[in-house]
Amino acid sequence: MDTQNTSAAPIRKPAWLKVSLPQGQHWRSMSELIRRRGLHTVCDEASCPNKAECWGCGTATFMLLGDVCTRGCRFCAVATARQGAPVNEAEPLELAEAVRELKLRYAVLTSVDRDDLPDRGAGHFARCIAAIRELNPDALIEALIPDFRGAEMDALLASPPDVLAHNVETVRRLQNVRDARASFDISLATLREAKGKGGLPTKSSLLLGLGEREDEVLSAMDELRSVGCDILVMGQYLRPTASQVPVSEYLHPDVFARYAAFAKDKGFSSVIAGPLARTSYHAQEGHKALGGRETP
Repeated sequence: MDTQNTSAAPIRKPAWLKVSLPQGQHWRSMSELIRRRGLHTVCDEASCPNKAECWGCGTATFMLLGDVCTRGCRFCAVATARQGAPVNEAEPLELAEAVRELKLRYAVLTSVDRDDLPDRGAGHFARCIAAIRELNPDALIEALIPDFRGAEMDALLASPPDVLAHNVETVRRLQNVRDARASFDISLATLREAKGKGGLPTKSSLLLGLGEREDEVLSAMDELRSVGCDILVMGQYLRPTASQVPVSEYLHPDVFARYAAFAKDKGFSSVIAGPLARTSYHAQEGHKALGGRETP
């Protein structure tokens, strides 16, 4: 199969994709804290299937620079516009206070794309990392960044995270599900530059079930390893709403296990693969597999 499913009737979700509804005190506390501090999470904005599990454990992936993205990827549910909201200058401190209040030992940050800003938000991203470190010196920080390069990458690395992630999203042939300003080669360049300038552990992810072939997945792994990518995440694409591209195939968990074995053989230090895996899912476990600094 080489294109997305275009049949009128959507493919029925298999039993292994059933998830729990958000519940419990941790979930209520998370929801209240995020609202009170004016923050955003990718859990909400991108309709992540792991919200119940992560919020139930008191963890979340914070989304910086507002909740409106200047790019329009066809698989993503985040709102898009030509221009985002004014940058919230209080966000770094609010974020740092939230991490402290939640007693997070591993904080994951991502952001919308902000092509409307001179540095595309890289400086603000760095300020958020610096603020977290100041109030939470023992916390580890993972940054899932847009395709920063050049001066943007330099601005980010002024306050380097412990892990730097950037997603290629899908195999080369299916890159048209991304915004036209993104590409497999641009994403590889971002990962290569991050490794070359910062020497940081790097991470990327593939959404599967968009119509990719096995040989294309293996080729994507090889290209990611060629730029020094350390951590690979592979998860099932789940159509957020009827506005996004449909699912072509639901992969059985055994297929993810086979892909994980291939990835380990190709040299990835850590592989997280499964129907509900996402870039920030079990992120701390991925970092531990690298033998890096651990939280107390």
